[in-house]
Amino acid sequence: MSRIGKLPVVLPDKVKVAISGLHVKVEGPLGSVERTFKGVRIEDAGKEIKVAPQDGSRQSRALWGLSRTLINNMVTGVSKGFERVLEINGVGYRAEVQGKDLVLSLGKSHPVVFPLPQGITAVVDKQTIVTLKGIDKEALGQAAAKIRSFRPPEPYKGKGVKYKEEVIRRKAGKAAK
Repeated sequence: MSRIGKLPVVLPDKVKVAISGLHVKVEGPLGSVERTFKGVRIEDAGKEIKVAPQDGSRQSRALWGLSRTLINNMVTGVSKGFERVLEINGVGYRAEVQGKDLVLSLGKSHPVVFPLPQGITAVVDKQTIVTLKGIDKEALGQAAAKIRSFRPPEPYKGKGVKYKEEVIRRKAGKAAK
């Protein structure tokens, strides 16, 4: 039995859900998100959504908790939204937003231009803190991971792009033996 899957997804006041078979569309004050699921039954029970496995198969039970979490993320996204904060460390490393693009100077011979995905917005504070916001948690995490991959933090000086909550394990240089 999935402990996560058994929990119902509670709907806030301003969120509307349309379920047609395995296709779920969630609309809220920040926008709308839709997704098609497989291997589960999705039921609308008034102010909450219940997810159950389609049958007793291993595949269906494996998708049960995942599907419930994805629906919960959709509901949270359209009601509150998601946010991911990135920090840029290094001399001369900076970021700025130009229209729909995030332009990063990361010590390369050229500026790195990252076109923001649809539904994702970026705000840059002090040229070194990038805040990404959006209603789709999966797209937001993918965009943040892609930006981090341009210059991952290195363990000696900590230079690079890192998540705000990430802790970089530092190494001693070759002078310390």
